[in-house]
Amino acid sequence: MAKRKRLTVPPLGGFAPTAAPETKAMIGPGLAPAPISRVTGEAAATAALREVAEELTSARSEGRLVLRLELDRIEEGWLVRDRLGIETEELASLMTSLATHGQRSPIEVADMGEGRFGLISGWRRVTALRRLLAETGEARFATVLAILRRPDTAAAAYVAMVEENEIRLGLSYFERARIAAKAVDAGVFATEKLALQQLYASASRAKRSKIGSFLGIYHVLDGALRFPSALPERLGLALARRLEEEEGFAARLVAALAAGAPDTAEAELQLIADQVAASEPEPPPAAPEAGQGADRPVPDAARAPRPRPAAPASEVRPGLFLKGAARGELVLYGPAVDEAFRERLRDWLAAQA
Repeated sequence: MAKRKRLTVPPLGGFAPTAAPETKAMIGPGLAPAPISRVTGEAAATAALREVAEELTSARSEGRLVLRLELDRIEEGWLVRDRLGIETEELASLMTSLATHGQRSPIEVADMGEGRFGLISGWRRVTALRRLLAETGEARFATVLAILRRPDTAAAAYVAMVEENEIRLGLSYFERARIAAKAVDAGVFATEKLALQQLYASASRAKRSKIGSFLGIYHVLDGALRFPSALPERLGLALARRLEEEEGFAARLVAALAAGAPDTAEAELQLIADQVAASEPEPPPAAPEAGQGADRPVPDAARAPRPRPAAPASEVRPGLFLKGAARGELVLYGPAVDEAFRERLRDWLAAQA
């Protein structure tokens, strides 16, 4: 009689004992996940974190992320400021708002490297926060909310500064003209005409023409006026015409301003209005040239055109220009060339020796 073979019942679930460990690990609740599943989950989590990091980096570089920066890392002199100052009452009002409600609008900065940031717009907010920090010592006033901008050129940085102020509060015509002239002096623009066209590209041609008229006032009266930003459009245009058309008017006005020494904007404007409305005095007879009897007026030195620097050879970075001078010489210049920059340049040159 043949011997019967004993049957073996397979484990729960019908899996043979020789099943792969990965498969066995899937049996029943509470057991550890399979290695393949764990690796897949970790890879997905890593990819998600990488995507978030890349998006944050992109948002920061594109100015879509608000940063909190220490005030002592902000370089306010990175650009020549377009505002001449801030009135006491206006500053007090801004300080009250910041102390009560905090900073609602971020400033705009450019990354200068080494943890420094050049101020593009928001000079009034930075000024108010510095004053609050000095007066109260509170830590909440030691930082400023900022958006990072990446202007391709110094010209783009100046345009951004002017546009932000035009939108928020508006510059006076004198301030508009002054920053155009200062940008040319810094080598950012080759000519004042080009500066007007780019800084005020969104303005009408008539408005740019008015700003151009105030350029004449800036060149002749900068330093003589105590309250230049208070000069209104209508009086300023009349003043510009007298300065352009009448020999000797600039000298008389400068003398009158020095003698009157007005201590308020209203007094200075009244003095200017009186001088503009005054009749032109009879010019003294000029000595005839040799062999000729015709009188010729002597040109007023105050109206002589001011020399302008040549266009920069190349812009190394916003606010920093490089051009060749005499043989064997290079010239670095622009708003970014400050004492800190000179120290870094000296250290770098010493390290190359």
